Amino acid sequence: MTDDVLIVHGGTPLQGQIRVRGAKNLISKAMVAALLGESPSRLFDVPEIRDVEVVRGLLELHGVKVTDGAEDGELVMDPTNVESASTDEINVHAGSSRIPILFCGPLLHRLGHAFIPDLGGCHIGPRPIDFHIQALREFGAVVDKSPEGMHLSAPNGLHGAKLELPYPSVGATEQVLLTAVRAEGVTELRNAAIEPEIIDLICVLQKMGAIITVHTDRVIEIQGVPRLYGYEHKPIPDRIEAASWAAAALATRGEIEVVGARQADMMTFLNVFRSIGGELKITDDRVARDGVTGSEGGIKFWHPGGELRAVALETDVHPGFMTDWQQPLVVALTQARGISIMHETVYEQRLGYTEALNQMGATIQVYRDCLGGTPCRFGRRNFMHSAVIAGPSKLHAADLVIPDLRAGFAHLIAALAAEGTSRVYGVDLIKRGYEDFEAKLAALGAHVERP
Repeated sequence: MTDDVLIVHGGTPLQGQIRVRGAKNLISKAMVAALLGESPSRLFDVPEIRDVEVVRGLLELHGVKVTDGAEDGELVMDPTNVESASTDEINVHAGSSRIPILFCGPLLHRLGHAFIPDLGGCHIGPRPIDFHIQALREFGAVVDKSPEGMHLSAPNGLHGAKLELPYPSVGATEQVLLTAVRAEGVTELRNAAIEPEIIDLICVLQKMGAIITVHTDRVIEIQGVPRLYGYEHKPIPDRIEAASWAAAALATRGEIEVVGARQADMMTFLNVFRSIGGELKITDDRVARDGVTGSEGGIKFWHPGGELRAVALETDVHPGFMTDWQQPLVVALTQARGISIMHETVYEQRLGYTEALNQMGATIQVYRDCLGGTPCRFGRRNFMHSAVIAGPSKLHAADLVIPDLRAGFAHLIAALAAEGTSRVYGVDLIKRGYEDFEAKLAALGAHVERP
């Protein structure tokens, strides 16, 4: 554990400029999509994060040749020689990612069989795979359970289906898209997720030759095609990382310009950021304004001084307030005057990280009730899914153990905002979704070091 610790000397406002690259929640799915093509795909602006390494490894296990392109952050994936991988090899990767389940549709199309190991990922709720399995069965897959996982086959090929999600799950929507594009006939998916990363994945698949229509009221129609080709794609920027740095600017009373951040994907967050009392400036029109080829815009976030204001919020599917935005923002809300409410409606066990914030001097209580908004699907069940944050609170240093990716970055922000020196354990987990975060902290003037 000693080599996975970051010593954080807090109390210094973060100031400066960092850059975000392609969205973690799109990149990995676009890499899986490359399996469906009959020619190589090129993906640009790929961040160096652990999730990319995991998917790259899984692709290579299945015979995809993955190479770094000429540009920094460019990946070239050649799926010409797709082959089966052993269950043992897949299991080596399974503990660190939930992505293997999305390989099923593409592998069933390419090989006629696939394997799902026990799935890993962050422990923020059960995130059941029942719908994934049921959807694959609806397409015509046969599922055989074994002690090491599930073996899938498609003896009669895959065929279009009419499906409706009980909840607009991002993962389940991705599963349907990646399976339906080459299934024979038409697939209709109701109550689909429509997050920006989903739309960007649809753009990738359309470039490959897919025919996908996004109708109103969360209905997506996919007309299956017999073959797909490689793509070239620059993904949307990572709106979760951008918001995380924005929250860090607010919590530390600093100023951070997030180059690459895009206003259109973050409008809900930006409204909340302003409502709390943060200031921001959109600079993504810099090319047109300056006329300088190659310059890149973004969003500048800063604390204008004075007191922050309490708010009542609830997380929701897009276009609502994103669940991955809430943990970093709650740290900033500990510095706002009054009573703030955060009602988590997406994952039922995502407020456990607040216990560590209380140990640092925050005043946060969690409740089973649906507070500050409409009743949600967790309301009559035994889940602590609403938080009441009283502020402002003076945070002090502590020893912290990171429980999951987003909570980990929230703990890091709290340590940066606190007076004194904190030791943050398990920081390498942050590398799953935040590229080169230690170098970025250094660029912003943070005083952090490895022991």
